[in-house]
This record gives sequence, structure tokens and C-alpha cells, in this order.
Amino acid sequence: GYETLKGIIETDEGSHRLGEIAMVGYDNPIRKLGVLFYNTLFDENASCHFAIGQAYASVKGADKMTEEEQLAVGLNQSATHVDFMVGTEDLSIVGIKNGVETPIFVNGDWAI
Repeated sequence: GYETLKGIIETDEGSHRLGEIAMVGYDNPIRKLGVLFYNTLFDENASCHFAIGQAYASVKGADKMTEEEQLAVGLNQSATHVDFMVGTEDLSIVGIKNGVETPIFVNGDWAI
């Protein structure tokens, strides 16, 4: 619990920062399998999730950037990357821009 999470976020300067946000609809093929793979790279695809620590360098051209350049475009650097699954059948996500609310997820699935 607490001590484990505390140890993770104290790993280095980037371990307490956001590394990933993944929005995965509840009605997806991986979740429908009903199998727990005990492998985060598979299991995380069954649910919305976020991670603290290292960001995935999926920004175009990031593979050619220095660490400083990656940081400048918002890619967090850390020795750790820990996923937390948060998706549920009744999950709602609302985006707000200029005071206007737009439903992104309703009842666990994409609304847009």
C-alpha cells in the first residue's frame, strides 16, 4: 500500500510525475477475454489507465531528441514506470474548455 507507493515515487525526480494517460473503452476485446495475463503490457490494454514515472517517447521525432529536448516537449524522465488501471463500466470523463463541458467517456466508453 502506502509504503510501496511512497517507495515508487521517491525513486527519482521524475517518478512522482505523470508518465502516461491511456483512455481505453470498457467494451474492448482484451477486457472481453476475461483473462488476467499477469503482464502489465497486456493487462493495461483492458482498461483506462495512467502511469507515474517514465513517459513513452511517442512524440514524433522523440527518438532523435536528447533527454533535455524530450523534457522540453513534456516527456517525463524516470527510472520507473508504474501503471494504475482506473477504467470501470460506469466511468465518465468530461473535458472542459472555456467553461464548456464535453463528454469524452460515458458509461465506460467513448462518447465522441
